[in-house]
Amino acid sequence: MSDKRRRIAVLGSTGSIGTQTLDVVRRHSDKLEVVALACGTRGAELVAQAREFGVRWLALGDERLASDAIADELRAAAQGGSVGFGPQAVADLVKLPDVDVVVNALVGEAGMRASYETLAAGKVLALANKESLVVGGDLIMPLAAKVDAQRRADGVAPDHGPAGALMPIDSEHGAIYQCLIGESAREVSRLWVTASGGPFRGRTREQLQGVTAADALKHPTWNMGAKITIDSSTLMNKGLGVIEAHHLFAMPYDKISVVVQPQSAIHSMVEFSDGSVKAHLGTTDMRIPIQYALSYPERWDAPVEPLDFTKLGSLEFAAPDTDTFRCLALARHAGKTGGTLPCVMNAANEIAVAAFLGGRIGYLDIAACVEAAMDAHERDRVQQVESLDQLEALDRWARRTADAWVEGAAR
Repeated sequence: MSDKRRRIAVLGSTGSIGTQTLDVVRRHSDKLEVVALACGTRGAELVAQAREFGVRWLALGDERLASDAIADELRAAAQGGSVGFGPQAVADLVKLPDVDVVVNALVGEAGMRASYETLAAGKVLALANKESLVVGGDLIMPLAAKVDAQRRADGVAPDHGPAGALMPIDSEHGAIYQCLIGESAREVSRLWVTASGGPFRGRTREQLQGVTAADALKHPTWNMGAKITIDSSTLMNKGLGVIEAHHLFAMPYDKISVVVQPQSAIHSMVEFSDGSVKAHLGTTDMRIPIQYALSYPERWDAPVEPLDFTKLGSLEFAAPDTDTFRCLALARHAGKTGGTLPCVMNAANEIAVAAFLGGRIGYLDIAACVEAAMDAHERDRVQQVESLDQLEALDRWARRTADAWVEGAAR
């Protein structure tokens, strides 16, 4: 890597991944520089971040805040730079000529356009937004291939391994990415995506009837935002991860398996045709995969204490219970069907999770709501993915459909 600092834009800077990204920047300020920041609604936190890192390009996703007092504070913090409001203002940050790498830590479908615009602008995408690939993988991956080719042509790609246009931040996909370096894709027989099992591992459907949002937010090993934590408890997060792995590694679904690994010490594994298995192990801290996505192909000093194998104890493995945790089976069905069905599944899940967090529906209703929206779309006819506009229109339809289901269930 050159002596020049990598200039990054952090989208979703006030969330869990965003704040941990800034922790990595603090540790490696000689190698990284934050030049743009964006978040959804937490304007005061964005002001503090802009002042600490001297960032002049800012955006708030909630355009209603443009007339709020926080807008003046943001303009003052930007010191003559630019402050934008609304989803397009967030996406426009990726086009800044000063940006080399975009960390997309936006939650939900809102991050998909930002991912598309990042790669369309020829920038490196460090991706923590699952929906970019779950919903728009058919559009995103061809763009990533073009940027990879350009990086090789420009001589900025590593001598060995992937060209690095799309760097996954997920612990599971970052693990698989690293296990595949130096290997032939033809010799891969299976990807093993690990799951902690969430807070309800081992429970029956009957035992899940009365669980509350507070119960579901108590994740045993990872510190994540509310939506992702609920997805982890339902195993939807792992279903989304399977679809991501399919797109990222061009792997058919029958070669992607999920295994429950409660200690979360093994972040994922790759099995090869000769029976050998590579496993990626490490401390359960998201700053490790975030840092690797920003340092690739180099490895920098560990941002946390390394895993002490003498204290790890035992490692457990189990098959996921897809009868109890229906969301994993629904996601696999959506992925195998392909086209626009993952878009509908994802949008309905966002609505259902929000309704559960708001106390409007029960825990088991999350999967029921998602399945109802998917069934309605399959009856209408699943389409091929053609454009972002098509996906965004279908996302709105799926949200309306899921909202109507929630209204009916809440009566």
